Amino acid sequence: MVCYSVSVIAIVSTFLTIYALSLFLNSKTNIFNENGRLDKDYFKYRWQPFGCNLPRFNGTELVLKYKGKRILFVGDSLGQNQWFSLVCILHVALPQAKYSIEKIGKLYTFTLLEYNIWLLYLGNPLIVDTVTQKGSRVLKIDSISSGNIWKEMDVLVFNTWHWWDRKGKKQTWNVIQEGNITYKDMDRMELYKKGLNTWAKWADSNLNSTKTRVFFQGVSPDHEGCKGKTRPAKSPGNIHPGEIELEKVLKTMSKLFVRLINITRLSQFRSDGHQSIYSNSMDCIHWCLPGVPDAWNQLLYHFLIS
Repeated sequence: MVCYSVSVIAIVSTFLTIYALSLFLNSKTNIFNENGRLDKDYFKYRWQPFGCNLPRFNGTELVLKYKGKRILFVGDSLGQNQWFSLVCILHVALPQAKYSIEKIGKLYTFTLLEYNIWLLYLGNPLIVDTVTQKGSRVLKIDSISSGNIWKEMDVLVFNTWHWWDRKGKKQTWNVIQEGNITYKDMDRMELYKKGLNTWAKWADSNLNSTKTRVFFQGVSPDHEGCKGKTRPAKSPGNIHPGEIELEKVLKTMSKLFVRLINITRLSQFRSDGHQSIYSNSMDCIHWCLPGVPDAWNQLLYHFLIS
């Protein structure tokens, strides 16, 4: 790992763009909040892997290569974190390009009009189906019925993890259904693995690797203690158990065309990059922008142009 400061002009430009887009999205969706952090060291780091050079993000190259294409992020709010980062990076790279941005239900769309490139985010935190039956929320762990829109895309970026171990009022289902068997609850890691395997089987059967490039974002870690952190940690800690299971499932896929965006270890160093006390509540899960999700998109960019 090598960390160093990026240019002040790039920082200011990106920050102002994110602020402007945040205000716009907040006025439309009421989900984005102005970040009140006074320190700015958290967005002055750039990741550089050992053994190879990671190319700098070139927004012009990306939009020219993917002109007329649709890139869809599917998953929870960490996937949305990455989508929002990419929207801002491309807007900074092409500040004069006309764009449109809108929200319909759980689908967010950012379009660079002259390039006809679409960046979309679809909120689907568990990826598998959750339906209401007789007033009860049912998690159908072996079912995916919402994949038709996925098959229309040129690039797909999936992610899931943080909603699987929610309990109490934050849990999004009442019962679990697998085939004809209904469970009140289940070991959450086992449940997570079942959900990943359902997605893997669906992707193997339904996605065409000659039409669609498919990525899975590794697990974005949270940090129990992020308050007051202003510099990266010296050690990432233990390997994330959710990431271990994700990598196991991806290796079972018969087509093996899904690329893992391995963000977990690099993000584990960055307890300083969370929204912390500067969100509506103490938040050590989501990330400030500019910040850590920009590094995720640099990895995605490398895969997309290669």
